Amino acid sequence: LTNPPSLFIIAQIFFTEQIMATIKDVAKMAGVSTTTVSHVINKTRFVAEETEKLVLQAIQDLKYSPSAVARSLKVNTTKSIGMIVTTSEAPYFAEIIHAVEEHCYRQGYSLFLCNTQNNAEKIRNHLDMLAQKRVDGILVMCSEYLPDSLNILTNFETIPMVVMDWGPNVDTDIIQDNSFNGGYLATQHLIENGHKHIGIIAGELSKTTAKTRYEGFVHAMQEAGLTINPNWVMEGFFEPEDGYECMNKILRQDTLPTAVFCCNDVMALGAISAIGEKGLRVPDDISIIGYDNIHASRFYSPPLTTIHQSKSRLGVQAVNLLFERINHKSEQRETIEIHPELVVRKSVKKIS
Repeated sequence: LTNPPSLFIIAQIFFTEQIMATIKDVAKMAGVSTTTVSHVINKTRFVAEETEKLVLQAIQDLKYSPSAVARSLKVNTTKSIGMIVTTSEAPYFAEIIHAVEEHCYRQGYSLFLCNTQNNAEKIRNHLDMLAQKRVDGILVMCSEYLPDSLNILTNFETIPMVVMDWGPNVDTDIIQDNSFNGGYLATQHLIENGHKHIGIIAGELSKTTAKTRYEGFVHAMQEAGLTINPNWVMEGFFEPEDGYECMNKILRQDTLPTAVFCCNDVMALGAISAIGEKGLRVPDDISIIGYDNIHASRFYSPPLTTIHQSKSRLGVQAVNLLFERINHKSEQRETIEIHPELVVRKSVKKIS
């Protein structure tokens, strides 16, 4: 080299690359105070345009990145929330989680997702972890709660929290999904299409959601003066395997229904599979209607007629309620109401 750089310059370049710049370095380069730099970064006070340009140029030159931890301690927010769910595998909950994450992202928040399988110990550990990460709030969304799990959640007062429940629990916020109306709508659609011999594959009838959908089915049948065959009333666990097994039990009967109401879409998928294995066709031989309108239901064979529940609206409303609780520290329990709607596709046959 004709003009080799001095050791001082080499060392300066090395340490500039290796050591992260601080807010003091930015202030020194821009010729302002660290307070002014903070106001420019956080937009907490007016700063003259020329001064702001100097600060921003210094930030760019030094490749300065504010410490998220330090900022959270100073402004008392981490711009993050936790979400506790029983499981993220179920398509219905997966779509709600997606809506929650998308809404958080648009609001500049990060989301920590925790699966619990409704295990009280896991819930307690996840709550401790989220508290250590200093999340601004926690959203809990399970279909129903065991007593031990609910006690842990309702007694956790460290962080603003929204605990959603589909059941009539006075200690939590409530999701009023009008399942009775949804069960009635599904059954009424089958009746309007000429079906009189109708079966049902329900969830666990000890659970609020499954019970109210079944009650809607019963009301529609009684209103139409139709008899409910107990051999066509089955209980499952809202999984495709349960739809498959329950449908096989119905198919072993001497007399078959012309239509079956499956109380969620994944059980409907299992039921359709069982019907196909017996050499029968949906809807030519047996009509099927589902519930939830998960994204995949439109791609079933045939596309599934179902009851729609807006997962995106539910997710957004739940997060907005949490933000309100974070900002205003409100403890008043709230109700989020969603209304079922019929979605007609091709899995129900009209008979005379």
